[in-house]
Amino acid sequence: MSDVAEYDLIVVGAGVAGSLTAKHLTRAGFRVLVLEAGPATAKSLDGYLEHLDTFYTATGKGPESAWPPAPNAPQPDTSNLRENNGYFVQQGPNLYGSTYTRSQGGSTLHWLGVSLRMLPEDFDLRTRHGVGRDWPLSYEDLEPYYRKAERELGVAADVDEQRYHGLTFPAGYDYPMRRLPPSYSDQKLAAAIDGMDVSLGDSTHSLKVRIYPAARNSIPRGEYVPVGTVDERDDGQLVEQYLGQRCAGNTSCTPICPIQAKYNAGKTLAQADRNNLQVLSRAVASRIDIDTTTGEVQGITYQRYDDSGHVVEHAKARLYVLAAHAVENAKLMLASGLSGESGLVGKTLMDHPALYAWGLAPEPIGAYRGPLSTAGIEDLRAGPFRAKHAAFRFDIGNDGWKATTGAPDTAVANAVAKDKLFGRKLRDRLTSTLPRHVRVSLAIEQLPDPANCVTIDRRYLDPLGNPRPVIRYRIDDYTLAAMAAATGVYQQVFRKAGITDCTNPDESAWFPSVQYGDTTFHYHGMGHFSGTHAMGSDRDGSVVDSYQRSWEHRNLYLVGSGSFPTMGTSNPTLTLAALAIRTAEHLIAELKRP
Repeated sequence: MSDVAEYDLIVVGAGVAGSLTAKHLTRAGFRVLVLEAGPATAKSLDGYLEHLDTFYTATGKGPESAWPPAPNAPQPDTSNLRENNGYFVQQGPNLYGSTYTRSQGGSTLHWLGVSLRMLPEDFDLRTRHGVGRDWPLSYEDLEPYYRKAERELGVAADVDEQRYHGLTFPAGYDYPMRRLPPSYSDQKLAAAIDGMDVSLGDSTHSLKVRIYPAARNSIPRGEYVPVGTVDERDDGQLVEQYLGQRCAGNTSCTPICPIQAKYNAGKTLAQADRNNLQVLSRAVASRIDIDTTTGEVQGITYQRYDDSGHVVEHAKARLYVLAAHAVENAKLMLASGLSGESGLVGKTLMDHPALYAWGLAPEPIGAYRGPLSTAGIEDLRAGPFRAKHAAFRFDIGNDGWKATTGAPDTAVANAVAKDKLFGRKLRDRLTSTLPRHVRVSLAIEQLPDPANCVTIDRRYLDPLGNPRPVIRYRIDDYTLAAMAAATGVYQQVFRKAGITDCTNPDESAWFPSVQYGDTTFHYHGMGHFSGTHAMGSDRDGSVVDSYQRSWEHRNLYLVGSGSFPTMGTSNPTLTLAALAIRTAEHLIAELKRP
């Protein structure tokens, strides 16, 4: 590639943040190059359906089962986290239990679609509760961009149901699509527990089951037109123009929506101005080239690979955006020798370590039907107790015990092999128990801790010779105390609803574990990576400013959840999308300057 600056902007990564940036910049008339480390196999419907077949035939149905890695763009996998023999080099003391996908579309290819806003108090946690950090932005600053992100992602929800804990919306605003209908189990649980009070510290909280905002197509409001299946073949939209325009209730949002009714970043990238866009897949950014005199980025070195090998190429632009992932952004910076004056690149890695709880409802509640989840309990996301322990939220599952014990398959196997049941007795056992399976997931807030970090070590390299991420991670007492509190709350909820608690730590022993006093918690990661290039008000305590612009390299932007100073209890995708749109508007203004 020529050394002449051919582009206005180079974006590293074609996930949600990179795709939103590319869409907005190309539509504003700027030339954009997108470098994607993974393959682009999902951009055509035929390719997407091949991934669906991969999921159907996979023995394990984990988040990555539909999306196997390219050898030259390896990725973490839940199946090898405990053995520590995968992409991550885990150095403890606790295991980081989350994964992501390196493919065009990123982890939105296999996310659940939960699109919660952060709460106003999440942005000034230090000021309000004396813990964590404050953001350089307020909820009011980001609120207009939440609305833009909700339209970009196609979020289904009802505003009236989302007015809690200080969340505000302009008069007359509602989400692009109506909320997804509550599942039968959502309705039964709500009838049993809505209005029940629980105490945390000195405060009392009334619980309510709410249908959460989801980036899954439902009934559109007004003139909004949902984006269904994306197919980049010339006749793709003509062939399948209506596929995916409504959620059909397939219980496989994670790892793959069979009809693309759920948002993925390919939908955004397909809306970019193709005359101004070039996307290179299987192109691994390996070095950021810096002018040591000015500190500005001079170019990106990347490795293009295919089955026969790889070549090293270079690209230049006026501005550069790293939107690869919280871990991949930090890894690329460190591999380029850019740890920052503050030494904070890669530091304060966060997630939502989560607990599962499961039980038997007193009557059939329609388990194993509908989207994996449609509702949650959000009332414990905020409160004065956050001065002492983390906040948390409940995700209510429609997938029975699939995630916890592997049911219904294991339920059948155990009834036959262990209990020697067959014929009518086997059918009676299954029909009397499977429809009553209840599962909740308890996602716990985590504070920014400099000890939790992504580093690199040249002893650990991938097939292209690039460093693998070295993860140091621990779950502190602030989060562990919330795990104990959340356990107490779910037990109260189960008792109130008449649910028999079947939670058995031995059955979830394959999850990572952590000790808190005499209690062993088995936790799983939520895939909510954040904090590795945190934003702030000054360069001494942060990596980027409020526009996600590097303090030290003024034509470089690090975009995504890595910019979060704290993360509260909301899934990060909607917030990182809102931030990406805000940054895209700033980039357009910058590029319009002489």
